[in-house]
Amino acid sequence: MIKSPLQIARESYSPKLPKALNGSVKLVDGKNTESVADQDDIKKLFPNTYGMPVITFEEGESSATTEAIGVGLILSGGQAPGGHNVISGIYDGLKKLNPANKVYGFLGGPGGLVDNDYLELTDEIINHYRNTGGFDIIGSGRTKLEETAQFDQGLENCKALGIKALVIIGGDDSNTNACVLAEYYKQKDSGVQVIGCPKTIDGDLKNEMIETSFGFDTACKVYSELIGNIQRDANSAKKYWHFIKLMGRSASHIGLECALQTQPNVTIISEEVEAKNMSLDQVVEDIAQVVAKRAAKGENFGTVLIPEGLVEFIPAMKKLIAELNDLLAENEKEVNTLETNSEKRGYLTAKLSAEMAEVFKSLPNGIANQLMLDRDPHGNVQVSLIETEKLLIDMVKAKLKKMKKAGEYTGKFSSQGHFFGYEGRCAAPSNFDADYCYSLGYTASVLIAEGKTGYMASVRNLTKPADQWLAGGVPVTMMMNMEKRHGHMKPVIQKALVLLDGAPFKALVAKREDWAENTKYVYPGPIQYFGPTEVCDLPTKTLIEESK
Repeated sequence: MIKSPLQIARESYSPKLPKALNGSVKLVDGKNTESVADQDDIKKLFPNTYGMPVITFEEGESSATTEAIGVGLILSGGQAPGGHNVISGIYDGLKKLNPANKVYGFLGGPGGLVDNDYLELTDEIINHYRNTGGFDIIGSGRTKLEETAQFDQGLENCKALGIKALVIIGGDDSNTNACVLAEYYKQKDSGVQVIGCPKTIDGDLKNEMIETSFGFDTACKVYSELIGNIQRDANSAKKYWHFIKLMGRSASHIGLECALQTQPNVTIISEEVEAKNMSLDQVVEDIAQVVAKRAAKGENFGTVLIPEGLVEFIPAMKKLIAELNDLLAENEKEVNTLETNSEKRGYLTAKLSAEMAEVFKSLPNGIANQLMLDRDPHGNVQVSLIETEKLLIDMVKAKLKKMKKAGEYTGKFSSQGHFFGYEGRCAAPSNFDADYCYSLGYTASVLIAEGKTGYMASVRNLTKPADQWLAGGVPVTMMMNMEKRHGHMKPVIQKALVLLDGAPFKALVAKREDWAENTKYVYPGPIQYFGPTEVCDLPTKTLIEESK
C-alpha cells in the first residue's frame, strides 16, 4: 500500500478512550426498555431480544469471558469516515481480553457472511488502516439479510470458523438486519451473538442513547470546507448563485450542520417543508424572494443548501412517491417489459389515484423518469439520482423571469449546481470521529465478552473530553417501529429527523433572515488533525447546540 505523508503521520495517532474502557469494566443495567412505537408488534416479532435494559460501563470488576473466541465483522451499506477505527477498536479490545481471540472480516458486506468470503485480520493488516478513511480493509455491500436460508448459511459459516459473535457496522437498515439476525440466532440457541455499531453520515440514526452516528462529523466538515470554498469564490466573482445538494435522503441533519458551520443565504430543511405543508412552488418562491432582495442591494450571488431527500418531504411528492413505490413493487414485471420512459409514465399514470396522476403529469419528464428508477435494496427511491438542484435552478429562473416582467426583480441570475455526496464518505476521519469510532469498536468488544446480543454499541456525553464519554449498550429493539417497505409492514429502526423545536434548528432560524440578505459567510477550511484542541477536536455544532 502506498501511503501519503498524512496517512503515515496519522498512523501514530492514538485514539482517546472513555475512562471506563481503560481498565477493567463493570456493566451496570438500567431499566428495561420498550420499542419507540408499535410495542405489541415489535415484542411479538422479537420475543427473545425485546425489553432488555440499557447498559452503562463503569470502572470495576469485570465478568467478561477470557475464553478464546472468534468474532466476525461486517461493514454494511454506504461508507462513512471512521469505519476502520471501529474495526481497530474491536480488534484491540478483543486481543487485550485474550491474544488468542481471532477476528475475521467478511468481505463485501453482509453477502460475505452468506458466501463465506472472509479475511482473518492480523496486526499487520489492522496497523495499515488505523485512522484512515474508507471501508477498503474488507469492503462493504448492501445485501439485505432477511431470509432464513441466509441466516442458516451464515450460521453454518460462523460455526466452521469458530465465530461466537458478529458485529454489523451500519446504518438504520443494517442494524435492523442485525436485530433480526440476533433474534433468530437467540431463538435457535445457536451460541452466536450479534452486536451493532451506529454508522451513517446522514445523521438519522440517533436518539437519547446514540447522540450521533459515526462519520457525520467528518463528512459535514468536508462538505463545509467545500461550501466555504464556493462561498469565497462567489463573494470574489460576485456573479453566481450556487445551488448545493447535500447527502441526506431521509433527514436534513447534514444540511443543518453545514449551514451552522458556513452561514449560507438559503438553507432548505425538508422537515420544515413538510411541517408547513409547502408545495414545490412555495419552496421556489422563498428562494426567489431571497435572490431578489440581494439583487436589490447589488449582490447577484449567493448559496442555497438543498437536502438530498427534499422531494420526499414535499407533501404532494411524498404521497406520489408512496403510491409509485407500491405500484412499482406490485407491477414490477409489467413495468420492466415496457421499453420507453414515455410508455412507463403512461402505464403508471393510468394506475395512480386521480390526484397523484395530475401531480405526476405536472412534473418535467426528466424528474418523472427519475422517480421511476429502480428502488434501492431497502425499497427506497434513489433520491441521489434526482437532480433536485437543477430542478430548483430552472424553476427559480422561471420565477425570476415573471418577477422581472412585473417589476419585482431587477438583477441578473446566473447559477451553478453541485451535489456533494461521495466527496465526504471516505475522508480520513477527524480526531472526533477517530476517537468516537475507536471507542464504539472497543465498546462492542466488551459487549461481546460479556455475552450480550441484540445490542448496539453506545458512546455518549460527546461534547465533553473523550475520557468523560459514557460507554455502554442499547437494545436495538428499543429504537424500532413498524413501517411500510415494498408494500408490506416491516420492523425497522425509526429514523431520527431534524426536530423543529430542537436547539440546532432554532439556532438556524434565529440567524436565517440576516444570512439571507447579508453576506455573512464563514470559511471553515480543511479538517485539522494536528494542533490545538479547540481547533482539532471540536464536535459538530449540532452536538454543541443540543448540549446547551
